[in-house]
Amino acid sequence: MDFQGKHIILGSNSPRRKELLKGLDIDFEVDTGNNFEENFGPNVPYGQVPRLMSVGKSHGFHRPLAENEILITADTMVILPPEGDLPGEILGKPRDREDAMRMLRDLSGREHHVTTAVTLRDCRHEESFDVTTKVWFKPLTEKEITYYVDTYKPFDKAGAYAIQEWIGHIGITRIEGSYFNVVGFPVQRVYEALLTF
Repeated sequence: MDFQGKHIILGSNSPRRKELLKGLDIDFEVDTGNNFEENFGPNVPYGQVPRLMSVGKSHGFHRPLAENEILITADTMVILPPEGDLPGEILGKPRDREDAMRMLRDLSGREHHVTTAVTLRDCRHEESFDVTTKVWFKPLTEKEITYYVDTYKPFDKAGAYAIQEWIGHIGITRIEGSYFNVVGFPVQRVYEALLTF
């Protein structure tokens, strides 16, 4: 698929984002050179964090963009909304095995939201958007959580899980919204946005 001779750059090392962008039959290169530091203050509302990170990654790109280049950056977060007495929380990548186990226990039997923010930028303008998918897990047993963490080692995944792996097959009872967004990239919205550049 040709986008008026534009050269597309994916500013992400995520193998899942690379695979999903390839699924659009788009030629692109991966360039992750960046000087953006991913952090945010405690007062930033949950829903604004992914876009803050996505825009920051775009503007932290290590060089100016050439006339024919479009840079795509993204950030995905798993957000556990407050429920009853349980507080809300952003679930990033787990620090270690115990943290992964804790996250999956927190997700067990509850609804959570997966939000991906995407920023497209060329040398003249930029566009950012975010897509949220609601996901429901069945109550997970300790045996299921242990098996998944020890077998699949989901330490590079927000929320300590990947929907396309075993835990998604046995544990996810329902999703509302884009499946590909939960994988890490809302490709349909990315395609629509590229058509406007």
